[in-house]
Amino acid sequence: MNMQEDTPLKSIQLDSVPFPVHQVHTLIIGSGTAALKAANRLHQLGIEDIIIITESLKGGTSYNTGSDKQTYYRLATNTKEPDSPYMMAQDLFQGGAMHGDIALVESMGSAEGFYYLSSIGVPFPIHTYGGYVGYKTDHDSRERGCSIGPYTSKKMVEALLQEVNRRDIPIHEHTEVISLIKNRDRIVGAVAIDRKAVLDETYGLRLYMAENVVFGVGGPGGIYEDSVYPACHSGAIGLALEIGAEANNLTESQFGLASTKFRWNVSGSYQQVIPAYISTDSDGNDPREFLQPFFQTTEELCNAIFLKGYQWPFDVNKIMNGGSSLIDILVYREQVLLGRKVFMDFRRNPSAVPGSHAFSLDAVGTVARTYLERSDALAETPFKRLQRMNPQAIALYRDHGIDLETEPLEVAVSAQHNNGGLSVDLWWESVNIKHLFPVGEVAGTHGVARPGGSALNSGQVGGERAARKIAGSYHGRTVSWDDFEQVAVDVLKRMYTIAKHGVATNVQSQNREVEALAELGAYRRTYRQRMSKVGAMTRSKTDVEAELKAAELQVDSFRHIQVDTRYLLPKLFQTRHLVLAHQVYLSAIAAYLSQGGGSRGSALVLHSEGKTIHDQLEAFWRYLPEQEYGRHTIMSTRMEHGSVVHEYIQCRAIPDDDFWFETVWRDFLSGTYLQT
Repeated sequence: MNMQEDTPLKSIQLDSVPFPVHQVHTLIIGSGTAALKAANRLHQLGIEDIIIITESLKGGTSYNTGSDKQTYYRLATNTKEPDSPYMMAQDLFQGGAMHGDIALVESMGSAEGFYYLSSIGVPFPIHTYGGYVGYKTDHDSRERGCSIGPYTSKKMVEALLQEVNRRDIPIHEHTEVISLIKNRDRIVGAVAIDRKAVLDETYGLRLYMAENVVFGVGGPGGIYEDSVYPACHSGAIGLALEIGAEANNLTESQFGLASTKFRWNVSGSYQQVIPAYISTDSDGNDPREFLQPFFQTTEELCNAIFLKGYQWPFDVNKIMNGGSSLIDILVYREQVLLGRKVFMDFRRNPSAVPGSHAFSLDAVGTVARTYLERSDALAETPFKRLQRMNPQAIALYRDHGIDLETEPLEVAVSAQHNNGGLSVDLWWESVNIKHLFPVGEVAGTHGVARPGGSALNSGQVGGERAARKIAGSYHGRTVSWDDFEQVAVDVLKRMYTIAKHGVATNVQSQNREVEALAELGAYRRTYRQRMSKVGAMTRSKTDVEAELKAAELQVDSFRHIQVDTRYLLPKLFQTRHLVLAHQVYLSAIAAYLSQGGGSRGSALVLHSEGKTIHDQLEAFWRYLPEQEYGRHTIMSTRMEHGSVVHEYIQCRAIPDDDFWFETVWRDFLSGTYLQT
């Protein structure tokens, strides 16, 4: 690994303490697939003065998440049905609340991103004739999905990181950015804390002066209690929100079923083998199947479970008439409202729906039966079907101490992905802070719904676009030391003050360190539980508005939180931007609901005068349908002078340009194509 430290040539002094300043052309924050793609392409395009900052090379979502066969979504090149970037862009765009030109960029760049990964060693499967085989994923009209199994993004990280090391790009690991530095309308650097240096006189604080910042910090996993984001990943969008970076679609996240003992999506094969769903009391007693009373026939129940495989995210459009997303509601009801534990049991087939026939593979629905037959998986139990269809899915859980052959798998409805994020232009540059390039999940390029696997593609396209823009337009040096120092001093002072005051000096007992960690943990659980309670799958205007006020008070109370050891300072700083982020997200949700925004995507808006979901559910399970006009607009959000401001903008259409070769060639040679 290339973890060498460059020797800082300058420093900034506070209280006679010199704080080192690393000067670099492009600072890359994060080590996920999008950030690493940007680093490699920048180096390839001639920008070699790069530093990657990361808390942990193996600590991000890219390295630690997946599903039964984690999907990469790209242009279909191996199907009898024709495909084109415009067809793919339409599938991306029709999810709603997404800009058409962004959709076209992601589709145009998908093949390049996919083949780049293949060229550096990601082993996507090919058949005898050299085609990259694909399959349909959710919200997909063609067979654009591709996978190498549960660890697709992990293998992407490994291949991209190997390329980073081959190029000898410096990596500052165990270093966490705690504040971005802005000079007027452009980014000029960041303040970070070095975990290895928290005991020295600087409290581990380091400054980075940069011409450009690639911001690849992932999604807001740390603001939810019920989450399938890896526990080691928290996200850092709050750092950009704090300096006024515009965001969009913060209301739009994906929630779905995931295992809890080991955080993992239970999509795809896990559902397609049609396991039984059971619940128990909190002590593991009183086991019972709970889905059956809500379906008319055993076939309808089995079909819903099967479809949950590629209709994995909760979707309000799939809850009625025995739809697959009714399962999410019933799981949520058992767990949250009835206080029971919920499990998927691969040892047994679902029991019969009262008054209907017993389980039979001949009566699970035509789609399910055909799929299992073509997969050579017509075995007698879900486990044996999974063993034949996807043994890697079984091995994954065994690797984490869970044996699906002998024990049920505990699951819950969990936060999985934020479709919104920071607003970017066609080159993944922030729309209102120049030289800041959000890439990966932190970039809000998706709409209400998106095809499964499109996030991996978006990250690769975003990393490519950011690298091209920087190398083509921002390759020079325009930030002077004076420009940097005049704003960096104030930011450093704030962070230094937090560090000094955040470490308690009056230690009463040897157990105070544990007590301080418990206090910090309780503070973090408060905002996480708040988001999972009112800002996740189920929402209501009254509850969100009440919790938003509590969120604002909690942000204000952060100044009273202290820890008793400097080793906890990184977690304290992390808490600072996470609690701010959760307030901004709740503010966006409250603004959407106050405009009469109804249920859409992965969010069910409960309303006393809404539509009844199921006559067997409690009376309050009524939902407000979506206002269709909302699909044509995007809510933008930004912080101004301590307040959160929202406004609606119209979605831009998919471009219909006539790309004449001679004109495009001229613009490419002159570099004007980089201007948006």
